[in-house]
Amino acid sequence: MGRVHPGRAERPVTITLADDELLVAEKFGPTVQGEGPSIGRRAVFIRLMNCNLTCEDCDTPYTWDGARFDLDAEGTVNSINDLLAWATAQPVDLVVITGGEPLVQQRRLVALVQGLVDAGLQVEIETNGTIAPAPDLLTSVTRFNVSPKLSSFGVGMPTSKRIKGRVLGHFAASGRAVFKFVVSSIADLDEITELVANHDLTPVYVMPEGRTAEEVTRRLAEIADPAIERGFHLTTRLHVLVWGDQRGR
Repeated sequence: MGRVHPGRAERPVTITLADDELLVAEKFGPTVQGEGPSIGRRAVFIRLMNCNLTCEDCDTPYTWDGARFDLDAEGTVNSINDLLAWATAQPVDLVVITGGEPLVQQRRLVALVQGLVDAGLQVEIETNGTIAPAPDLLTSVTRFNVSPKLSSFGVGMPTSKRIKGRVLGHFAASGRAVFKFVVSSIADLDEITELVANHDLTPVYVMPEGRTAEEVTRRLAEIADPAIERGFHLTTRLHVLVWGDQRGR
């Protein structure tokens, strides 16, 4: 996963969008959801541009890191109608909206999600848990996969930027969220335990960090027993086990 050098900061793409447009990094599939409670399910993905965090180990820095990527070239303006036409033409019933941080664009995202649900599709949104979902989005989404960033993952960011207790509590109370933590070592499990207790987070999944099948498998073996002992669910990164670090898989 790409390293962000000290001093680098996000530079959101500043393209002016109409109310019926979203700034998209890529859309791909059919593939499978590789993480969390829907692991293994056939799905398509819509990855949006921009993020409000600067995680050192981010695996999609091309959505926000203007120091290393030409963000104007990475992002494409898509109309909601075009995204709906693409998604509903796919032979799957699950659409995963990810990023970046999708809720940066949530005002425009509501119409897309509602259109997908009206077409009979299920929708998961992957979020870092720092931006509260709008009421209209909350009632339409099938599930939020909320992934708060641990100190080992968000090196250089203050806790107050990456952990928003009020927002996590809002997700937890919604009944539409699961909490998924990327784990680099057993020590991360203690930080997760504290966050879970402080914000009443449930259900909780822990997932090994890694860009290769070997890394994912090694870390999963290290954290499995300690995670189970703490009452956490386990998930792997199925797409990495199958395709490695290929973009768009």
